[in-house]
Amino acid sequence: MPSEVQFPLPLPSYVENNAYLCREIHIIYNMERQDIIISRDLGQDIEDAVARVPHDRLFVLTDTTTLRLCWPLVNALPCFDGAQMITIGDTDENKTLDSLTHVWTALQQGGATRHSLLLNLGGGMVTDLGGFAASTFKRGLAYINLPTTLLSQVDASVGGKTGINFGGLKNEIGVFNCARTVILSSEFLRSLDMRNMLSGYAEMLKHGLISDVESWAELLRFDFDRLDYSHLSTLVAKSVAVKERIVEEDPTEKGIRKALNLGHTAGHALESLALEEERTVLHGYAVAWGLVCELYLSVVKCNFPKDKLRATVQFIRQNYGDFPLDCKQYDKLYAFMTHDKKNEGSSINFTLLGDIGDIRINQQATKEEIFEMLDFLREG
Repeated sequence: MPSEVQFPLPLPSYVENNAYLCREIHIIYNMERQDIIISRDLGQDIEDAVARVPHDRLFVLTDTTTLRLCWPLVNALPCFDGAQMITIGDTDENKTLDSLTHVWTALQQGGATRHSLLLNLGGGMVTDLGGFAASTFKRGLAYINLPTTLLSQVDASVGGKTGINFGGLKNEIGVFNCARTVILSSEFLRSLDMRNMLSGYAEMLKHGLISDVESWAELLRFDFDRLDYSHLSTLVAKSVAVKERIVEEDPTEKGIRKALNLGHTAGHALESLALEEERTVLHGYAVAWGLVCELYLSVVKCNFPKDKLRATVQFIRQNYGDFPLDCKQYDKLYAFMTHDKKNEGSSINFTLLGDIGDIRINQQATKEEIFEMLDFLREG
């Protein structure tokens, strides 16, 4: 049966107390084994995080881009003396079994044991794949995430989901297993181009939609033409808090954690289609277009307010443009949706909204309704 979930859930204390607004306060939020650190001293935070995990060998996973842009910011730290580097190709096309095998092989040849430690330095592709590699090598070794993109900071690196793409489908194989520590630093965000900044921001917009009207409205007001990294760090902290309070309530996605899938049933299908057609799109862009689709379904099936649909869709169209789509591709997109991990039996499951923060999980739509949703995405 469709389910309704009302927000707000209790906020972590560091959000209730506005501690994230004070740059002098070092923040740690515990979720099971996972520490989420909003960093004010990147070097010291990395040193402390590595020291907290006893290990015989340290491995650092990067992709070709983060090796060039991000590794030089931290490679002189004493904790990295003797660390072994593993590098894979960048972009989501490399989130594959071949790349996973490369990491496993490097760990094996480097003498990794169950007492070794892997530090993932990169975006969501690196933290997803690296987390899965660590979780499965010798039945599991500890890992730390050092996310370098906005998308990975607010979504991929936190919450314990790991995995790879397989058979043309996004994140088809993976496990739930939290990093020991996730360190979020705005220092890495300064190297991001606008497309990657917007990609991460789409997940923040999703978090606002499932949270409250004030958070949603604040996100719609953010000025990308005059980037304020201090303000962005505040928004990141709020966004991570939304995800973490949900994950703490439901670590393995049996109920409320499905709220985080808003925009993702349609979004993953669009992303898979683009991957198949070799016109890869950034994950956050696919999520943004998926939000357009699923907010339309929310209006049709759950009476989501049309004025909030219009405001959100206008923001998305202005910043993310359109996904080129032909009605002849609808059947292919529908087929991708049938493989979504949230599905039960033959039904396609969506997370929809009755209003901002009024979450409706386990919602089904007919094929005709899904095609109408795609019409709305294509024609506006």
